Amino acid sequence: MFDTLSDRLAATFKNLRGKGRLSEADIDATAREIRIALLEADVALPVVRAFIKQIKERAAGAEVSQALNPAQQVIKIVNEELIGILGGETRRLRFAKQPPTVIMLAGLQGAGKTTLAGKLGLWLKGQGHTPLLVACDLQRPNAVNQLSVVAERAGVAVYAPEPGNGVGDPVKVAQDSIEFAKSKQYDVVVVDTAGRLGIDQELMQQAADIRDAVSPDEVLFVVDAMIGQDAVNTAEAFRDGVGFDGVVLSKLDGDARGGAALSIAHVTGRQIMFASNGEKLDEFDTFHPDRMASRILGMGDMLSLIEKAEQTFSQAEAEQMASKLASSKGKDFTLDDFLAQMEQVRKMGSISKLLGMLPGMGQMKDQINNIDERDVDRTAAIIKSMTPAERQDPTIINGSRRARVAKGSGVEVSAVKSLVERFFEARKMMSRMAQGGGMPGMPGMPGTGGGAGRQKKQQKQAKGKRKSGNPMKRKAEEQAAAARREQGGVPGLPSGEDAKNFELPDEFKKFMG
Repeated sequence: MFDTLSDRLAATFKNLRGKGRLSEADIDATAREIRIALLEADVALPVVRAFIKQIKERAAGAEVSQALNPAQQVIKIVNEELIGILGGETRRLRFAKQPPTVIMLAGLQGAGKTTLAGKLGLWLKGQGHTPLLVACDLQRPNAVNQLSVVAERAGVAVYAPEPGNGVGDPVKVAQDSIEFAKSKQYDVVVVDTAGRLGIDQELMQQAADIRDAVSPDEVLFVVDAMIGQDAVNTAEAFRDGVGFDGVVLSKLDGDARGGAALSIAHVTGRQIMFASNGEKLDEFDTFHPDRMASRILGMGDMLSLIEKAEQTFSQAEAEQMASKLASSKGKDFTLDDFLAQMEQVRKMGSISKLLGMLPGMGQMKDQINNIDERDVDRTAAIIKSMTPAERQDPTIINGSRRARVAKGSGVEVSAVKSLVERFFEARKMMSRMAQGGGMPGMPGMPGTGGGAGRQKKQQKQAKGKRKSGNPMKRKAEEQAAAARREQGGVPGLPSGEDAKNFELPDEFKKFMG
């Protein structure tokens, strides 16, 4: 969503690099470029004005003029101001002292409230809670049925006593759900309310009545991040008409320009608490302003990547895999282990999204977007078509075995051969890293180990034959070397007339085409 904004900001900062001191003209030009980038991203004009004012004031101050690297200092200022307009610190859910905690969802029709109720339910379940989803959207056709399906997929309970489709009293359903939750010992109640295609009095009144009936601990306003400037206007109307405590951004993975995310917290004074960035129920998480600012500026989001890894990989599994790679030059690491690792990485989410969290990957957007997620499935199919013995020792996979595996997995024989070769290369590299040998091709890198011996050997080889200390003998050696150079000779190979008649041995001729 923020690709265009990220590209414009990256180009702006690139112009600053290499300058030892920033003049007032440089600061004005940078501020102008940032202003254009924000306006093109559909950020609200009042937010842009406040943002640019802060940047110009701070950039003209001592923190930049006295800095050793003014360009980096400006980037730091932009990063801090982005965090500020995105809400500052991460806002967490407030839970009631006496359960159940009541969370009410509000927003326009089409914002994704019902799907988001399921995502929130699954997230709460993962946090150790027992949520109950309540169907209070009784106007929209099949809204009750949709919530029931979403709840079933999320593995959480649903309270839907009315069929919906215009039948039932949503305020009574909301009231009764609290008593039902208490009797069944659900500690969080998520109330899904009705929306409209636009703001109207009936919508506001119904939302206010449900709010008064259940006294929610949190009212979350769900907004479609793709609707741009209108998201801010809708948020202001809901804030004044019903009131809400936090914002949830849905469809953050869309191709819109992202201005709503950068505007809504600043304009409404309510922080963004959650973000939904995909269609799957698990593509939902807490919104961190600092991490989002880091992504926008192309600095990655390593903290979120580490959290995803910690949720997927256990410490015991990681240690077991590391010991396999470190022992016997990694030969204990088999294709079964490789498949298990690959499937666990897949559980973390889309490969392209994971790569996008790495710092500097903004320069490789095209390559990341062209990644075929189905390649992982094809690789898994090839490995699963092998026998246990072949997975344990891939060296036994000969031509006939490759043909059988290829037929079983529905791929070409060359794909099986390529996978086995890539596995050996990957195992060798991972084993070397696990043993502290550093990355191949980078001997002696600080902190990687294993390079000092190679460096000494290379230095010794570079010295070659020592020169004689006798001036007469040294002069004779130099004359002999000059004569060889003139004849185009190389020590150890024939030169002069002999070189013209020299032929390679038959064993080498086949490599020369």
